[in-house]
Amino acid sequence: MLAALSLAGVVAANPPGPPPTGRTVTKAIPAAKLVPAAFDDLPGWDTDDHLAAFKAFHRSCARLIAAAKAGNLAGKVATPPPLLAACHDSLVAPQPKTRAAARAYFETAFAPHRVVHGNPQGLLTGYYEPLLEGSRVPTERFKTPLYKRPPDLINLVHEAERGAVGMSLTHARRTNAGVVPFATRAEIDKGALKGRGLELLWLADPVDVFFLQIQGSGRIRLPDGTFIRVHYDGKNGHPYSSIGRYLIDRGILAADRLSMQALGRWLRADPERARPVMWHNESYVFFRELVGPEAEGPLGVLEIPLTAGRSLAVDTAHHAIGLPVYVTSPTLTHARTPKGFNRLMIAQDVGSAIRGPERGDIYFGSGDRAGGIAGITKHPGNFFVLMPKSVAVGPAVVAPAAAPVKR
Repeated sequence: MLAALSLAGVVAANPPGPPPTGRTVTKAIPAAKLVPAAFDDLPGWDTDDHLAAFKAFHRSCARLIAAAKAGNLAGKVATPPPLLAACHDSLVAPQPKTRAAARAYFETAFAPHRVVHGNPQGLLTGYYEPLLEGSRVPTERFKTPLYKRPPDLINLVHEAERGAVGMSLTHARRTNAGVVPFATRAEIDKGALKGRGLELLWLADPVDVFFLQIQGSGRIRLPDGTFIRVHYDGKNGHPYSSIGRYLIDRGILAADRLSMQALGRWLRADPERARPVMWHNESYVFFRELVGPEAEGPLGVLEIPLTAGRSLAVDTAHHAIGLPVYVTSPTLTHARTPKGFNRLMIAQDVGSAIRGPERGDIYFGSGDRAGGIAGITKHPGNFFVLMPKSVAVGPAVVAPAAAPVKR
């Protein structure tokens, strides 16, 4: 799944103040409630492309149902049975063919609810799938390894919950003596995994690896001109820390000028200076190569295929994966939305920096253009969650009473 950090990972939602002496301090997550609303309350609802939203919703359904049957819950908020029933219906019933039919579907099967919490607005950022160059073997140009998942790495929580556990470990290392914390980013960069045959690919420099880990997925162009797609496959379990916030707090970079592009330029300008800054973020992501049909596009949590402009990363402590979420932001105008961003999206991903009831990371697609949009997205926004109505046509999907954590 995509790590869904992007600019969220560059500048996490940390309070301003003096430079911290230890780990980055994060704000307490406010309590939230859902207040019933009407579709007329949703800015721009009548002009949105509801058919595009339905197609994204439909892509979630088979994965959600399979996960529920296996007891593989997609986060702390269990998938509501009516949502599973709506998913079942979307898979077996004729699908809407027009925007009007898709709008009628959502207005019939769901009811909008305004997310209300301690702040008047939430925060929207963006992420994307980068295109990088690399090699299957080390060369003079490609000498920084991209590691695959170590066999002794275990999940302590479901992958969908890794953004909802605060500063707790999400993964660890299994040893004969028991479970211990896995190596940190600094320890891995200094050789903790060397000689174990875990190199998946080789990239040009540590900054490429760092930003690929922030995005969680990417396309890699090999020297022969072919492309492969790599995908998040677990992390070392240490809490995510924002290096953008770290540099801002120390007066090294200005908050109003920070973007992914600016941070990348600063890191590449002096590799020796950059290394300890990147080590401030102890979190480290592992990858796998996608093959076959799954390699056709980037994947979110539960390996749900992502849709540019329609997939949203959320905090699963507050929202169930698969829920439709209407996102509105009057100031987000650079994403080909000159009148503001008003769009029905689907909760299909998570991220270690995505914490809060109205915290969203918008997937903008693949390549440099998507990266340019994602890199400057940091805007206030509001959520209207479309909750499935209590009366559903499809059969109930009941998960086992207890099930092990699965990745």
